[in-house]
Amino acid sequence: MKRLLIVSPHFPPVNAPDMHRVRMSLPFFEQFGWKAGVLAVDPEFDEGVHEAALVDSLPPGLSVTRVRALPLGLTRRVGVGNLALRALPYLHAAGARILASEPHDLVYFSTTMFPAMALGRGWRRKFGVPYVVDMQDPWYSTYYDEHPGAPRPPKYWAAHRLDSVLEPWTMRRVGGIVSVSGAYVETLRARYPWIDPACCVTLPFGASERDFEMLDRLNVENRVFEPRDGFVHGVCAGRVNQAMTMPVRVVLGALEDGSRRLPDLYGRVRLHFVGTDYATGDRARKTVEPIATELGVGAQVTEQTSRVGYFEALRLIRDADFLLVLGSDDPQYTASKVFPYVLARKPILAVLHEQSGAAPLLRALRPGPVVTYGGGDGVDAARATLQPECDRLMQRLATPPPSEPDTDWTQFAPFHAREITRRQCELFDKVTSRGTLRH
Repeated sequence: MKRLLIVSPHFPPVNAPDMHRVRMSLPFFEQFGWKAGVLAVDPEFDEGVHEAALVDSLPPGLSVTRVRALPLGLTRRVGVGNLALRALPYLHAAGARILASEPHDLVYFSTTMFPAMALGRGWRRKFGVPYVVDMQDPWYSTYYDEHPGAPRPPKYWAAHRLDSVLEPWTMRRVGGIVSVSGAYVETLRARYPWIDPACCVTLPFGASERDFEMLDRLNVENRVFEPRDGFVHGVCAGRVNQAMTMPVRVVLGALEDGSRRLPDLYGRVRLHFVGTDYATGDRARKTVEPIATELGVGAQVTEQTSRVGYFEALRLIRDADFLLVLGSDDPQYTASKVFPYVLARKPILAVLHEQSGAAPLLRALRPGPVVTYGGGDGVDAARATLQPECDRLMQRLATPPPSEPDTDWTQFAPFHAREITRRQCELFDKVTSRGTLRH
């Protein structure tokens, strides 16, 4: 059996979006010939949401090596909060010890803590072990160059300069790429033409039925709304940033229009946006409620910036009457929540960029209407398309008992966690079979 070292700085009990691909794949790696161990940061040094139940979802006997990181209280004085930067020397030392003590066939970086990926090149040089990176977001992004009016995040300039150095350094010797978006691969291959397209695979985050089975056994409380209280609850769980302003306006505009035309039907609708900002405490900013207030539907919309636990988020989408999937003005953006939403077996309203890879997927799966924007179409055009779909959905939800969406489960089969893991391992086999890369 081949040996795989997975580098995932965030790891259970920490609930961070970028570790869920690994977490859902771990039960299946051995079925496809790979024995996996994980290198992660000790949760003591990670300020993310901690959720003990996530540990129970890991396979028994899993080898997890935890390292320390520089404390946030110290590094924030010099403007550094990134977990990978704070833990980089400890990850480097621990990874080197692991690779020196036992031969490994591959290192797999699955994280959005991108500076950690740069370790792969040094380990490859010293130990001859190829590495694969999982691009869940763009690393060196030109988004703000292409959208000069968009508000830039704090410390953008410094992070952008660091990314401009570390990404080409890492990609010079990368063995393979897993990506949630084909557009990310195209961008990387345009920058680094030596990357072999045969060693790149586009894989969305899969869906884990095991997680919903665990949810049924856990006593997880819904702290956002009371199910079956006479209202129709729509849920959007996850980050909503400034780049998603347009789909937010489309959805809230449809709510405003519907409430004015059909008050008896839309008056019971309540929309809940949960976990909308990765920042915590005073640094968090609401992006949805100000628009709802502007449009006159503030009483029907709640926004909670703070993240909730993973299983609490599953409870919210399981308790909801319908779900919202929102896109971005970045065509490359692909919402990772799509497949858990589908597994929740609730109607989905999706408002996505016309170039989003999630749009054709959802249309094929048929969990609900998909409205796209872009190519000159503005808020009014998208809202006009969405409005009759909303009317039909509200009429359907007003007639109990609610029925499940007409999802095509045959089309859904490739997106189960086991199948996503098989395709990862297929790429791993291809990369390791090529031996030393000469580029």
